[in-house]
Amino acid sequence: MPKKMKQDGNPEVHEELRGFDIKINKLGEIKGNFDIDQLNSFLNKEVKDKKLKHLKSEEE
Repeated sequence: MPKKMKQDGNPEVHEELRGFDIKINKLGEIKGNFDIDQLNSFLNKEVKDKKLKHLKSEEE
């Protein structure tokens, strides 16, 4: 199997998530520099939930 190539530079991200950094420590805990509530509100606004799709059609 070929070795993975290292990527240069930073990945492209949404403007609201500039500076977001996430790490997993030796114990498997996820550590990030954004507040969880701030991240959840961004995801609620930007990502469509496939599991709730059928509920929205019933409301309309």
